[in-house]
Amino acid sequence: MSAPNTPTPSSRPTVTEREAREVAEAAREQDWRKPSFAKELFLGRFRLDLIHPHPLPADEDVQRGEEFLAKLRDFCETKIDGSVIERDARIPDEVITGLKELGAFGMKIDTKYGGLGLTQVYYNKALALVGSANPAIGALLSAHQSIGVPQPLKMFGTQEQKDTFLPRCARTDISAFLLTEPDVGSDPARLATAAVPDGDDYVLDGVKLWTTNGVVADLLVVMARVPKSEGHKGGITAFVVEAASEGITVENRNAFMGLRGLENGVTRFHRVRVPAANRIGPEGAGLKIALTTLNTGRLSLPAMCVGAGKWCLKIAREWSAVREQWGKPVALHEAVGSKISFIAATTFALEAVLDLSSQMADEDRNDIRIEAALAKLYGSEMACLMADELVQIRGGRGFETAASLAARGERAVPAEQILRDLRINRIFEGSTEIMHLLIAREAVDAHLSVAGDLIDPDKTLSDKARAGAQAGVFYAKWLPKLVAGPGQLPRSYAEFHPSGHPDLSGHLRYVERTARKLARSTFYAMSRWQGRMETKQGFLGRIVDIGAELFAMSAACVRAERLRAGGDHGREAYQLADAFCRQARVRVEELFGRLWTNTDDLDRKVVKGVLGGAYEWLEQGVVDPSGDGPWIADATPGESRRANVHRPIR
Repeated sequence: MSAPNTPTPSSRPTVTEREAREVAEAAREQDWRKPSFAKELFLGRFRLDLIHPHPLPADEDVQRGEEFLAKLRDFCETKIDGSVIERDARIPDEVITGLKELGAFGMKIDTKYGGLGLTQVYYNKALALVGSANPAIGALLSAHQSIGVPQPLKMFGTQEQKDTFLPRCARTDISAFLLTEPDVGSDPARLATAAVPDGDDYVLDGVKLWTTNGVVADLLVVMARVPKSEGHKGGITAFVVEAASEGITVENRNAFMGLRGLENGVTRFHRVRVPAANRIGPEGAGLKIALTTLNTGRLSLPAMCVGAGKWCLKIAREWSAVREQWGKPVALHEAVGSKISFIAATTFALEAVLDLSSQMADEDRNDIRIEAALAKLYGSEMACLMADELVQIRGGRGFETAASLAARGERAVPAEQILRDLRINRIFEGSTEIMHLLIAREAVDAHLSVAGDLIDPDKTLSDKARAGAQAGVFYAKWLPKLVAGPGQLPRSYAEFHPSGHPDLSGHLRYVERTARKLARSTFYAMSRWQGRMETKQGFLGRIVDIGAELFAMSAACVRAERLRAGGDHGREAYQLADAFCRQARVRVEELFGRLWTNTDDLDRKVVKGVLGGAYEWLEQGVVDPSGDGPWIADATPGESRRANVHRPIR
């Protein structure tokens, strides 16, 4: 076969900030065809009817899911030793083989392709369970099914692709998702891996970094840039690639502060031929496919965060009851008790957010792109806080490794490990900072739809005039509705104050009032900063965090009422929801105060000073233990000069 006619790029595309934003904007889902509770919340409209009564799974889905959870629990208790994975920094092959035989790699794959056909709700319950046995196993299964080959093929693949690859993914093959590059993270406009058309194939060249599952994968989803040419639209495009293809080298198995069993590597492509039939969707649709896949795929991370919260609560309860200080258990000292209350209430709320979002994903009645993103953002942040509080509750034993505790005769509690393992979730699948911007963009979508041209410096005066007229009509109807609402009526949401239970109706009235206040604050900020709004990342982050708290409060109340109505720990659920909402209200009020009273402007000045070297004197008096080498590894395309550490498991 002849070499491709178009040369492989030797350097990364040079893009401006505006071009990068345009690439990201083009990858967004532009339309809202279904209602969204969270989108309405950011607009100041508390649509409780979209989430209450709490949606419930079908009986057959529950039966299928519970049967698998029972098998998975037995496997976790008898076949998985988390201490071995932590010690050896590797999941034993027999554990992975056993999970394959159990069907765990096909949980979300339809039964007609050999999968288990579980709902999103039960898939997440399974991830929480197996992740509690060892988080690296949860990451293995999640990367395979949530962002690996199965999910994008399920949503965008041809029937032939589904018939070819899904049966393999359900039982035998492990898949990975390859987007990030050594110098490309959350800015995909600079993606350099090339896929050059050549006859009926594409030829891939480039280097991918942090390829979770990449070390052991059999199939890869690869994002690569197709150059524009005659007959080819070009753009970032998704491909299914056989990991054993000639020219693919796994050059390194990466090691991290946590998730020591993670099979994450660096993968180099050198003239790798991929059939055009393996392209997912049209050319240029790769980022849209990736982002759409993540709309529900992101729910896997908060699932494992819920599992972590449950474990933190168990250990905090057991330890704080037996450890005594000054004549009584430490749990009864307020300083420790407040931490336990935070862990218990937050775990309840996180599970409420996860179950609600997952059930809405299963029903497909609502657009949950914001809900899933909020679940990922909120879950990853709060789980880290809960783990940190557990370490503090355990004291010196929290800082000590489980192996060391066991060596001196105490219970091997891996508290420090869970803190390390959870830390990556604030970075995985969109860092907290990127999630803030992504959610903020969706939250202000209605405003940009009607008034975007007003703040766009490239639009003509006539465009701005039309946008002004359109915005006037929208705001004339919208703004008056932010003045008053059900949250000001003392009997609103009365069904959430059943006799003998804490009053949750007051919390829902608070959510309704606060949603309107949040929308007013957003409108005021857009009026004040206009086109500079996108640079106010501190403000946008706080707006999103307020919305996340309000969403969690709503989910917690709705879940408590569902449990009460079903006769399942209703009184206790109401107590936990009440505690969580009171804690959340304190955080919300603090965030509102920081919207307008903060150090954002001063921080920008200090940053300029730091980058300009004005404070280098402050760095004196220490030594730097870092090794030599470039900050970013060379990713120039070409033949690999390193040994292939690819390790397929069969």
